[in-house]
Amino acid sequence: MTALPPIRLASIQDAVMIAEMSRDHIEHGLGWSWTPTRVRAALRDRATNIAVAGAARGIDGFGIMHYGDDTAHLSLLAVRPDRRHRGLGGQLLEWLEKPALVAGIACVRLEARADNPAAVGFYRRHGYRETGRVGGYYRGTVDAVRLEKVLVAGSGSLAR
Repeated sequence: MTALPPIRLASIQDAVMIAEMSRDHIEHGLGWSWTPTRVRAALRDRATNIAVAGAARGIDGFGIMHYGDDTAHLSLLAVRPDRRHRGLGGQLLEWLEKPALVAGIACVRLEARADNPAAVGFYRRHGYRETGRVGGYYRGTVDAVRLEKVLVAGSGSLAR
């Protein structure tokens, strides 16, 4: 088994690669919303972490998490297709969940494309549960599955 690449905070120099991965592996068929400009804005946001996995040759995966007072929102998570099924996505997710856990944030929420059952299954395997669906969430054409993971014991879901 190949060793997983190290995970680190993204830098401005990573913005184009992150945006292109989003376009190619998450937003395909929808138009491009996570452009380099939007990724750079997220990098400057003090309430957002962007984690990347990879070496100097490029990025194998990334995740973007925004942290609020009570909840965190996973905006994006992607792993290159040729690097999937090796544990990298789970490591990125765990890396991004740790600050939320340390800060006492009750839960992490996210939306996944309903037409991507592999992604929904991935989140379920990592402790997320479905809380609803939103028709036409992505550009009015693709439905979303809403999921959340409770981080703080006894906090329960805040989505009621």
